[in-house]
Formats: sequence, C-alpha cells, structure tokens
Amino acid sequence: MTRQELITQIKKKKSFLCIGLDTDIKKIPTHLLELEDPIFEFNKQIIDATKEFCVAYKPNIAFYESMGVSGWNSLQKTLDYIPTNIFTIADAKRGDIGNTSSMYARAFFENMSFDSVTVAPYMGSDSVTPFLEFEDKWAIVLALTSNKGGLDFQKIEDENGKQLFKQVLETSKQWGSDENMMYVVGATRTEELLEIRAIIPNHFLLVPGVGAQGGNLKDVAKYGLNSDCGLLVNSSRGIIYAGNDVDFAEKANAEAKKLQQEMAVILSEAGL
Repeated sequence: MTRQELITQIKKKKSFLCIGLDTDIKKIPTHLLELEDPIFEFNKQIIDATKEFCVAYKPNIAFYESMGVSGWNSLQKTLDYIPTNIFTIADAKRGDIGNTSSMYARAFFENMSFDSVTVAPYMGSDSVTPFLEFEDKWAIVLALTSNKGGLDFQKIEDENGKQLFKQVLETSKQWGSDENMMYVVGATRTEELLEIRAIIPNHFLLVPGVGAQGGNLKDVAKYGLNSDCGLLVNSSRGIIYAGNDVDFAEKANAEAKKLQQEMAVILSEAGL
C-alpha cells in the first residue's frame, strides 16, 4: 500500500485506528475452542465487527508462531481475510544482518504479502535497508517504546546530551523516506512527540499503548498529528478482549466505534 492510499483511507473512514490482533488461545471465548481453527474464527469475527472503523490491522507474530505450523496457517488465513483496502502490519520486530533480514523481508512481503513489518534497528542500516527494497512496502522502525524496559537504553545520552532514540531517528531517516518508513513511538511517551516531530515531521508514526496500556489518544494527536494525519494509533486488548462471551465481537465493535468517533472529531478539528 502506498502512502497516498493509506492517507485516502484515513480521510475516507475518518479514522487512524490500528487494531492489534494479539490473539491468545488462552484468552479467546471458550465456545470457539470447539471449532477447527479457533484462532482464525476469533480473528474473522473481530475483523467483521471492526473493519469499518479501522485503517490497519497488526497481528503480533509471536502469538501465531508460538503455536507452530497451525499458528502460521491461522495467520495466513487471517491475512487473506483482511480487506485489501486495510493496511497490514506484521508486528515481528525483526532485525538481523543483511542476508538474514532479506529472508525476513521475503517471508513477510513475498510469501505472506503484508504491507509492513516492524523492525529493530540495533544492528544498524543492514538490518533495516533490506526491507526498503520492496515496492509499496514499509519498514516500521522501533524508536521509542512504551515498555518500562525501553528506558534501559533508549534515553541514554551521548557526550553531547543527545538521547539514543533521537540518534536512531536522525540516522535511520536517511536510509529510506516517508514513503517507505514509519516509526514506533509508544503512546505513553507523548512528552517526547514534539521533539520527535522536529526530527521526522512527515513520517507516519505507529503508536501502540492506547487503551489497556494507559496511553491518551488526545495527547497523542495533540503532539503527533501532522498535515497528513501521520498517525496509526493501535489498540489491541482494549478492543479484541472487550468481551469474552458469545457477544465478544459486538463488544469489540462498540470499542472500535468509540475510538473511531473520537478520531473523527480530532481529524475534523485538524481540517483533515
């Protein structure tokens, strides 16, 4: 999916909602466990209930690969079921030396046809650039994450007082462009969004952490929105596990609609 196609969907749906399909066999409603593929059936019903409100789906790959071959099959069926006008993110956090990253890129872009992959930049340019060689595909680079342990390294300062995450942004933005790179910035890090936007004003940001993790949508939009919206705000557990009974999809629908309506107001106020 191209940048302009994504922007078009955001404006059409009045939404910049991304839904994380972090589907855990131990958390889905028990009545689904009687089915041949409970993981896919859960995802299918979530997608049916929420697709009008979101512009992206983000399966966390760990939840699928932990189940072996059956998990990969459920993931592929899920990917095939997602409408083609919705942006897809393989939340895999890959990142290795060049030839290995090339294989990861082929796996998610050629074999599975995801639109994007989350990538860890710790090993430098050759861990990211192989993902940038595919037309209309995206690398989503980890920059400043919401987890507590993210502070172990991401805010370490060099001799000039520059924090590591800012060095990551400044260096990595030269590897690609705002047409094929996004960045992960946690929703609980809104105080840094102004500084981040000063470094990468035009790139899209994937912002996890709204909802169950405590991130505030209005603050994220206040400091992170740009002239094209430039945000994909993710909610996972807050939507997909809003209910745990036979009406789980209806509960997911209500939570997704609630977030989309808030986003519609934000976009309208921003003139988008």
